[in-house]
Formats: sequence, C-alpha cells, structure tokens
Amino acid sequence: MIGRATYQATLLLVLALPAAAQTKPPLSDVPEVENRLFTAAIAHEVSENCDSLSARRMKAIGMAWQLRARANDLGYSDAEIRAHVESDDQKARMRAKGEAYLKQNGVSYGDPETFCVFGRAEIEKSSAIGALLKAR
Repeated sequence: MIGRATYQATLLLVLALPAAAQTKPPLSDVPEVENRLFTAAIAHEVSENCDSLSARRMKAIGMAWQLRARANDLGYSDAEIRAHVESDDQKARMRAKGEAYLKQNGVSYGDPETFCVFGRAEIEKSSAIGALLKAR
C-alpha cells in the first residue's frame, strides 16, 4: 500500500508534468521563426533603402500568416507572437542583427546603391530574401 506522503508527492509530480512540458523557448530561439522574421526584415530594409526595388507585399503577408500558423502549431498563442514581434527589445535585437548582416554583405547606409546591388543579387539567386523583392 502506498503511504499518504508518497501518494501526495506522486500526485504533485504528475500534475506538474504538463506544465513542464508546456515550457517553450522564446520565439527568438526557434530557428524556423527567427530565420523567417529575419528574412522579412532584411527584404523590408532593402526595399526601404533602394528606389529601384520594392517589397512583394502580398507574398510577405502570406508568409506572415504561414509563420503565425506555424508558431501556433508549436504552442505559441497569438498574444505571445504579437508580444514578441512588437517588443522593443526584439526590434532592437533584430535591427542590430540585420545591420551586421547587411554590412557583412557589402551594404552601407551611406550608399543606397549598395542596397540595390545586394537586393538584385538576392533576386538573382532566388534566395528567401530575393523572393520578397521585385524590381520596379
């Protein structure tokens, strides 16, 4: 026969398991989310700084809906997703990451043409970034 203390300890452990199983990493630590948000951020930055390229807005909107659905499938609520995307800390982190990436790829904020060169190369490669850009 199980003693009362053992029963209670076992019950507490069993009740705690679902809560522990539901612990999720921050969305910035989920590569499939982080990478797609980063791709969209880079494409947006290129379209904002290069007059000859524009964003494929409908494609970006479709990607955003797919990403939201995937994050929901991973257990994140719409409120958690919104909080992540709207977080000033996350925006600053993504901006710093994006600026470093662009710099590594020869882009300079002092020379808008470098955004165009980078963007056209991404389009030519049919990269994920290039898929969100189009020539005007």
